[in-house]
Amino acid sequence: MKIFAISDLHLSINSDKPMNIFGPVWDGYLDKIKNSWNRVQDDDVVLIAGDHSWAMKMADALPDLDYISNLGKGHKVIIKGNHDYWWSSISALRRELPLKMYALQNDAVKIGDYIFCGSRGWTVPELTHKTPDDEKIYKREVIRMELSLQDAKRLQTNNEKIIVLTHYPPFNSKIEDSDFTKLFEKYNIETVVYGHLHSYDKKQQIITHKNNVKYYLTSCDLIGNELIEIK
Repeated sequence: MKIFAISDLHLSINSDKPMNIFGPVWDGYLDKIKNSWNRVQDDDVVLIAGDHSWAMKMADALPDLDYISNLGKGHKVIIKGNHDYWWSSISALRRELPLKMYALQNDAVKIGDYIFCGSRGWTVPELTHKTPDDEKIYKREVIRMELSLQDAKRLQTNNEKIIVLTHYPPFNSKIEDSDFTKLFEKYNIETVVYGHLHSYDKKQQIITHKNNVKYYLTSCDLIGNELIEIK
């Protein structure tokens, strides 16, 4: 069983919103992703850390979710991104998901010898929060992240590995400690997958090691539009 990851596909299967308006890195990107998916086997897992669809309503996002489901083999685990406005009710979403696709929202799911958990997250401030609303959302997302970690620990009956998904980077541009990173260390998490950042920021590192935690940045345009294997 192998674990792969990618994020920020920004699909619009039934509408005209091409991603290559953001640069040539997006030319043919879906074909590249599909080709790289050939490495995935039935029992493998692909983690997709948010921003799946440009849709505004659930009904309009379903073709995009079906597209992801049909990209290739394996279990697919998704989490909400900041552009996933269509994602409102988790219970309604789970009723619509294709087979072998799982949606996380402040909770966890066990697949084989792994447990996957997480929440959307929020922007980690460089010095202080931009607005009181930012601080309020940040604190709320920290609580939600801990709920997901607690649920993962509840499911951990045989020392299964726990992998965290979040959409926003769990630290600021200086890779400083945050309430999110402190939680991961508190719960002895070794691997975190996130997205949100794109190729226009050339300073980004795909893999960051911090305090015995390995962080994977998986935005598709930053990783060459190919699934990366989580080691």
